[in-house]
Amino acid sequence: MTREEDIRKAVETLRQGGVILYPTDTVWGIGCDATNAEAVKRVYEIKQRDDSKALICLVDSDARLQRYVRQVPDVAWQLIDSLQDGGKPTTLILDGAVNLAPNLIADDGSIGIRITQEPFSKELCYRFQKALVSTSANISGEPAAQNYCDIDPRIVEAVDYVCWSRRQEHKPHTPSSIIKLGLGGEVAIIRK
Repeated sequence: MTREEDIRKAVETLRQGGVILYPTDTVWGIGCDATNAEAVKRVYEIKQRDDSKALICLVDSDARLQRYVRQVPDVAWQLIDSLQDGGKPTTLILDGAVNLAPNLIADDGSIGIRITQEPFSKELCYRFQKALVSTSANISGEPAAQNYCDIDPRIVEAVDYVCWSRRQEHKPHTPSSIIKLGLGGEVAIIRK
């Protein structure tokens, strides 16, 4: 299967409210339409995770990021610019989440969001034209699946589509860094 066909099938599944398994700029992810509350609910169920723990979103660009956050603080743009030069993938937790499924947003109104630079996930986000849920492909409390071969078969069976791209990889991948940014310029490192 070509990458083009793989992305087309994944996007088709997402548009129908389905859940996919896909490679990201970090570990393998479970994904769905970040604006679809039913799809988000299924992701929590697949992970066997309490929905009080918010999930991360992936987007393909600065412009798309701005659709989901009321006001992006200046410090966020400075961080994004510095990270686009090949830094470690970093998820920003930003206040004032908008236009997303309510069950995706944290109790304090924030959202974890990352602009992906990895070719497959970036193209997937671009073609889907919306934010994508991106949570590690593991049962809650178990280690994140670095490669496709590490994914629990229960997760593979529970999703609607499993991407073919990058399934053969066997190399170390780590979750993103997570930095929480307040509107007043406050910075807190959640995960290095």
